[in-house]
Amino acid sequence: MRIRELRLASGISQEALADEAGVHRTYMGSVERGERNISLENIIRIAKALRVRLRTPEGHTVAGEPRKASLEGPGSW
Repeated sequence: MRIRELRLASGISQEALADEAGVHRTYMGSVERGERNISLENIIRIAKALRVRLRTPEGHTVAGEPRKASLEGPGSW
């Protein structure tokens, strides 16, 4: 899943990402495994914690900052 790939590319632990995003570490694990229906609010929180740009299909930036890895492009949220 993209979140796990971005987290690993950033060199941070699942627990650190969960803490930064303000969610529980077990929740973050279940999100990475695709076991949760994640809310838009939590998608935004995780994008900000990963410091990636999150955009709508129309190209409007919703959250985050540019970084090497990004959620833009095919297969995005």
